[in-house]
Amino acid sequence: MITLALDASTYVGTVAVLRDRALVAEGEAVMRGEQEERLMPAVVATLGEAGCSVRDVTRVICGAGPGSFTSLRIAGAIAKGIVMGNGERADGLFAVSSLALIVAGRSAQLEPGRWLALLDAMRGERYAALYEVGALGSVREIERIGRIRDGDVARECERLGARAIGPREMVEAAPHARGAAVLLDEILAHGRVSLDTWEPDYGRLAEAQVKWEAAHGRPLTGDSK
Repeated sequence: MITLALDASTYVGTVAVLRDRALVAEGEAVMRGEQEERLMPAVVATLGEAGCSVRDVTRVICGAGPGSFTSLRIAGAIAKGIVMGNGERADGLFAVSSLALIVAGRSAQLEPGRWLALLDAMRGERYAALYEVGALGSVREIERIGRIRDGDVARECERLGARAIGPREMVEAAPHARGAAVLLDEILAHGRVSLDTWEPDYGRLAEAQVKWEAAHGRPLTGDSK
């Protein structure tokens, strides 16, 4: 079983390859400010490092956000394309919270206890979720908090008995696809997502959509003109 995991909730996309349950290769790609799409080449390179190709992938796990709208869409499109392209050989598409990948990607180095995973939500806010790290590096979700104000992080950590982890937090860590190996049982237990209807959790509407809806006074839908 070759599992490809990818996440692009921040401006650095990450890739990991699992052979059965073992992590055998990982890579990353800059997602912002580039003239060409770099995540798919990173996928190909990481699979090559693991001694396999896109055609060998039997399962895909995609970071579901919240996070960067454009980057998440790129990762989601790649994940769906690989599963669809591999047809009956593929076990399907699975999703995992990008906040969980912050903790799971570093769980082997973290002290056991509660960790508040945080990602920039812009507009003075952060996405937040609470996780418990076990003595052997296991990760368990306790609560999906949603968005909190930047100034409330220390208060939330005190209230929850947790330490903050994330980009630019006291414990610096970004979501990483290698965390899928730690979370594999939980991911599989949640089951496959629909190739037709699944989309990442963007956390909030894209700025372009917000401006369109403000200008037109109505929600933007697939048939809006």
